[in-house]
Amino acid sequence: PYNNTAEKLRGPSGLMMANATYSQPTVLALIFGELTAVKYLYGAIVFLIFLMIVASSSAVIGTIILHRSLHEPMYMFIAALCMNGLYGGICFFPALFVNLLSQVQTVSYIGCLIQVFGIHSYYGCEITVLAVMAFDRYMCICNPLRYHSLMTSGTVLKLIGAAWLYIIVLVTIHVILTIRLPLCGSVIQKIYCDNWSVVRLSCIDTSLNNVFGLLMSSITGLLPGGVLISYVKILRVCMKSSKDVRAKALQTCTPHIVSLLYFVVDILCEVVLLRFPFNSIPYELRIIISVQAFVFAPLLNPLMYGLKLRKIRVKIGQIFCPKNKTEGHGKM
Repeated sequence: PYNNTAEKLRGPSGLMMANATYSQPTVLALIFGELTAVKYLYGAIVFLIFLMIVASSSAVIGTIILHRSLHEPMYMFIAALCMNGLYGGICFFPALFVNLLSQVQTVSYIGCLIQVFGIHSYYGCEITVLAVMAFDRYMCICNPLRYHSLMTSGTVLKLIGAAWLYIIVLVTIHVILTIRLPLCGSVIQKIYCDNWSVVRLSCIDTSLNNVFGLLMSSITGLLPGGVLISYVKILRVCMKSSKDVRAKALQTCTPHIVSLLYFVVDILCEVVLLRFPFNSIPYELRIIISVQAFVFAPLLNPLMYGLKLRKIRVKIGQIFCPKNKTEGHGKM
């Protein structure tokens, strides 16, 4: 069902026939199913979610940038996490919105590859930024005496840059390996483009793509394990500390753990779904699982960090309600 044209080009032995010819499609079709039946309702929902992601992420990012008192490692990492959520939303929602309201749900081959790069770099950067956030919390709680001398602004920017660069390099290689593949099919069995959906349309052997994808997933997959080990060590230190220190550590670490666990579980569900035939799982369930990472993580991260952490919450309030800030100074 995924590669009908490619199957027709294969001989009885399963090898590609020598005299087979093919042409690279310039346009790929997306499968939206029954979503188009109420496209204006879904379009309004998509637009509203995107606005909420842009507004909440921009509020947190802008607040941290504008207030020097928030130029601390923890808040700079939070800004990087919200930037990535905003980036993921931009890669996903505008294209989805346009396709929902269009008569035909298609994407150009180049546009598909661009979305593949955007979506996979968003996935990867979410994990790497959460990993450096865990490292920051580990240093702060387990090595407090050396924390401020080691975690300078320069170090923080280097860690964020390394987290992004690492994923950009890996995803770029991944996409280059996909570009070299001639495609015999032109139907993406999803509402957006991801790498596996494009690779499975290939007319030729994809072993190199599969091996590199497995290697990339394995290396990046080690990071959540390292993060969990860091938090286990943090919890051990907290258990030996005072009640106030324990409460403060849990307040700052809990959002990180929730973000990581939710995101990793969502990606694992998506990977497992890809291994099943398309028609073996209800299409609605596939859609729900495949879009969760673009909806809940970008929405929850600004809310958890913006509303949970008092220092950010107060600064956001001062930006949108400057009158309260003036009154507060007057009372002092």
